[in-house]
Amino acid sequence: MATETEVGELLHRRGWRTAFTVTGRVNAWASLVSVIERGDGDDIYDYTNDLYCRNWLHEAWLLLDEHIVQLWTPRIKALDAQYKAVTVHDDGQALDQFHRLPGPDLWWWRRHPRILTGDLGRSLRSAGAIGADPDTA
Repeated sequence: MATETEVGELLHRRGWRTAFTVTGRVNAWASLVSVIERGDGDDIYDYTNDLYCRNWLHEAWLLLDEHIVQLWTPRIKALDAQYKAVTVHDDGQALDQFHRLPGPDLWWWRRHPRILTGDLGRSLRSAGAIGADPDTA
């Protein structure tokens, strides 16, 4: 198992654009969840790009020292639960129209925002997503 710095560097060498930190990726996940909760009006490509912060955490968890995992797991689980509450499971059918879905263990790719607004909402609706109108949510 490795330190946070070592994991950031290792994942960067494996193709991540920078040597991210757990704190940075958890904050990115929290920010995305918060934006989705309010109704994310970004476009589909910004949204799929933003989902990768959760991918990084998934990869890092397999490599990090146990004490770091224990420290951060409650926060990530809480954010995961919040994400599930503000999204709809559709087994990835809507997102798959715009982005090749990763493996089934990356469950966050098989959900879409419940509130469909802006460019993102229009794109997801065009792919068959059903969600709440932001004016009635």
